[in-house]
Amino acid sequence: MRNRLACRLALIGASIVWGLSAMPAGAQQAASMPGMDMSHAAGTTPGGSSDASSQAFKEADQKMMQNMNSPSYTGDADKDFVSHMIPHHQGAIDMAQVELKYGKDPILRRLAHQIIKAQQDEIKLMKRWQEKRAQ
Repeated sequence: MRNRLACRLALIGASIVWGLSAMPAGAQQAASMPGMDMSHAAGTTPGGSSDASSQAFKEADQKMMQNMNSPSYTGDADKDFVSHMIPHHQGAIDMAQVELKYGKDPILRRLAHQIIKAQQDEIKLMKRWQEKRAQ
């Protein structure tokens, strides 16, 4: 039984690796980031539906990914961390705002409020660090 499971897992792993290596570079990047699949056409979901919340989430994702790719790496881990985390946190804020606009679940709406507050505080901290570092 264990040997069968190990063989199945090995085949699944090999299939994933083979599938990723056959993908174009942009698709590999999206596939390597769970929840960040940018391969669908704007405004459509995998099922083919088009709704305002899906479009808003996609726009937030695309903006975040573009802004995370904008800063170049400097070799300074602290500086690179902050410059890439700020757009990542802003992306979380943007997605939480979509939840507040379209979401109905009270628990998730409360979580979205908490995310906005926490991420804004962390962005402020990182920007203060950048300002001090620039002096």
